[in-house]
This record gives sequence, C-alpha cells and structure tokens, in this order.
Amino acid sequence: MSIAASGFFPHEPIVVAEEEGKRVVIEGNRRLAAVRLLLDSDLASEIDSGLPVISDLERKNLTALPAIIGTRKNSWRYLGFKHVNGPAKWSSYAKARYIADVHRQFGVDLNDIGRQIGDTHRTVQRLFRGLMVIEQAESLGVFNRTDRWRKHFSFSHIYTGLDYPGISAFLNLRPESDENVTPVPSDRKAELGELCRWMYGSKRESVRPVIESQNPHLRQLDAVLRSSAAVAALRKDGNLANALETSRPSSLVFEESLHTAKRELQKARGLLSEAYSGGGELLRVAGTVANLAEDLYSEMERKHDPKKGKRTRISEDS
Repeated sequence: MSIAASGFFPHEPIVVAEEEGKRVVIEGNRRLAAVRLLLDSDLASEIDSGLPVISDLERKNLTALPAIIGTRKNSWRYLGFKHVNGPAKWSSYAKARYIADVHRQFGVDLNDIGRQIGDTHRTVQRLFRGLMVIEQAESLGVFNRTDRWRKHFSFSHIYTGLDYPGISAFLNLRPESDENVTPVPSDRKAELGELCRWMYGSKRESVRPVIESQNPHLRQLDAVLRSSAAVAALRKDGNLANALETSRPSSLVFEESLHTAKRELQKARGLLSEAYSGGGELLRVAGTVANLAEDLYSEMERKHDPKKGKRTRISEDS
C-alpha cells in the first residue's frame, strides 16, 4: 500500500549479494515482494484480490529498483547498524542470530561486531552465549523452540538468566568470555533440558513454563536452583512458588510467619466487636490459636534463656 501510494524510495536501496551466478536479495525482500505484486496482476490475484492497482507510469517507475550489490561479508556492517541499533531494530533473538552468523561465517571477532553495532563487548558476548545455549539444547535433543508453550520466544529469559549465579551453577556454565559454542558441559545435558522446560514449557506435553514474567520469576528460579531441596520440589510438581518456599532459610520463614500471625490477629481483634456474634465454633478456633501461641511462646522463652525458669512474659512494649 505504501509503495503504491508513494513509490519506491530511492534512498532505501535493497541489498544484493552475488552468489553462485545469482543475485540474492539479503535486505529488502518484503519491498521486492510488494513490487512484484504491483507489477504482476496474475500473481497479485493469487495472493489478495484487494491489492491496489497502479498506473502504467507508476508500473514503469518500479521496473528498476535502487540496489547495493556486493557480498554478504561486505554487507554485514551496514545491516548491523540498520537493524541492531538503527531505525529498524531487530528483536534480541534476531540480534543474537546476526551476531553469531557474522562471527561464525566471516570470522569477525565479537569485540569488532560490538564496536560496529554500538554495543559493549560484554553485551555481544551475552547474546552470543545465550544463543549458543539454545542451539546446544536443540542439538542435544532436550529442547525444541517450535514446541515452546507460548507463541512469542522470550529469548531474553535465557541470556539474562545465564548471568544469575544459581542458574549458572546449575548448568556449570562456562564464562561468557570463553565465547564457546558449547557453553554447557556434556554432563549437564539433563539440567539444560530442565532449565529450558522451566523457562519455555512444552506445547506438545501440555507443560506450562514456570517463568510467567521475567520479573520476579526469573530471580525466583535462580533462588530455587541454589538449593538442592528446592530443585527436588520443583522437579516433583513444577510449582515455582512451592519450590521457592523450600529454598528460603527456615529462620527467615519463621520470622515472617510470626509477623504475619501478629498482623492477622491484630486485624481480627479490631473486627471483634462488630463481626463476632458469639458463636461457639469461632470461639473454639480462637482457643486453638491461644493454645498454639502459648506453646510457641513457652518454647521460645526456654530457648531464649534456658538457665532460668519461667519468667514474666516479655513483649515489644516491655
């Protein structure tokens, strides 16, 4: 529709590589396809009969398009500037694919790629390592991108998560500075499959990912992977919240439980006069709460000072 209305902009040439006696468009394929549909009414009718019809003069102006002709190797710098940090940005996954392709096909150093696209060397290394982990998982047969639970591939989950110490240790991950095409040791194949499954799920097996959103679930998964007991819990039922609770120090859980109980009792006390009608069932519940609180306090008092007998009860107001 845009080309039919305004023509083909001469300052946006397509990029063409000469390969094996052919000229292959490597940048501008959608624009080229649009021009072909405008020039060929039979082809257009196969696609969509509602496409615009242009005049003979407009058709003549589209018979030749501006193009930059060279090689893929000579074109990577321009494409990187335009799509990685330029006006037509790629997704992080497409960016990582571009970095990996230039590095592996043309032997360009990652640091050089970073300078060209305006990113730090470490950012380029992180993206490269993330893609290598995904490709390694697929080559080992423990993950398949097309089988993920959600339509959108959240590549940032993996390249961000690999920086977290719990996730990194779980995979025994090689450092990003190694720029290794197999960052995960072979003896962590099963763990690599588990991580991908927790991050992306499986449509075929009806398994949802435990990472619903990167914040806070990615850090929660990292905390879980630092505890063997929590990992076992996650493997058992796939519930991140339950596994996270297992990973937390018992002292912290105990302290939070006390504060929560206090807040809830204060809330109940404030509602007593207007909400309690004198029923016996709730009175028995309150009695159970009182007995539990008494037992808890007595045991804590004994641990607080085991050399002394029963003392006057202390409180925050004491």
